[in-house]
Amino acid sequence: MKTRRNRLEKYCSDLNCDVLVAFEPENLFYMTGFWGEAIGVLEKGKSLRIIAPELEVQRAKEDSVNCDVITSQRGGLTSTLASIIKKKKACTDCQSYSVMQSLKKSIPNLKQSSVPFYNARIIKDSEEIRILKKASSVIDEMFELCTQTIKKGRRESELQTILMEFASANDLFDTGYHSTLNPLIIASGPNSSLPHAQVTKRKFADGDMITVDLTLRYKGYVSDATRTFGLGSISKDAKSVYEIVKQSQKVGLKAVRPQKVCGSVDTACRKIIEEHNYGQYFIHSTGHGIGLDVHESPNISGKSKEKLKKDMAITVEPGIYIPKKFGVRIEDSLIVKDRAYVMHKFTKDLVII
Repeated sequence: MKTRRNRLEKYCSDLNCDVLVAFEPENLFYMTGFWGEAIGVLEKGKSLRIIAPELEVQRAKEDSVNCDVITSQRGGLTSTLASIIKKKKACTDCQSYSVMQSLKKSIPNLKQSSVPFYNARIIKDSEEIRILKKASSVIDEMFELCTQTIKKGRRESELQTILMEFASANDLFDTGYHSTLNPLIIASGPNSSLPHAQVTKRKFADGDMITVDLTLRYKGYVSDATRTFGLGSISKDAKSVYEIVKQSQKVGLKAVRPQKVCGSVDTACRKIIEEHNYGQYFIHSTGHGIGLDVHESPNISGKSKEKLKKDMAITVEPGIYIPKKFGVRIEDSLIVKDRAYVMHKFTKDLVII
């Protein structure tokens, strides 16, 4: 935790600020070890402080690491913050326009920026990597469970229920990602041609390609992996597309190295798919950073000029989506070491059930 705070202080100083204020729960957790409704205040040379309403105070005291917890009225957290910061130069991740306008009246030297948090969080420490590895190993077990429970006549929604029960029993939970109504992506047959398909009551049928995207949170951190299964008699076209995506991902993983431009990983994956004349059906970027958010920096897209660094956590997930027919995606979460350290061990050969 001390290393994380030192990083946050450095990036705060780079913005010519003396105080860093966390409103977002992910950033509060990264800074303090507490995830809840509160405000974190980091000031160089002083104890880290948490301003919390009474209903969160006990949890904040128990979960935080080396923090002073200040009790405030639920509607008065920002007033307490203003009294602490006063006229110091401060930076905050606060996303609320009304809160920022109110704070600036009493804290004139307040700057809105999430950059210190993003810059600190992009490199994972040993504890974060340990947690991500554990989450990834449970997701592998869930893919194995898919091979045992996917069958003709079972609904997408039924498989989701089975998988989420297993996840919960192993301390993995829904990420609460705003762009979906479901905790998982389970997309069969023509539904698999939609990269972010919603789970339906469609029954699995012979010949289906079934995409299972498991994005789950363990101890705050998100692991994200996808496998596409076949059910029964799979067409030659579907098998061919699967092998192209598999080769694309293999090449993409080989392209992951420290100091390589993120865009080069996307280019490597996309080239394989384009060479087989499916370029128009690869309709998303190759990957993204993971951590306390589902999508973090860096962005693994063709336009990204950012360089990969050791201990970044990213995904590599090429896909091909044939409208109204089927789709294939293969995704792993990995840590950037001297090469890609892939955290998922479940096979990437086509499993036909």
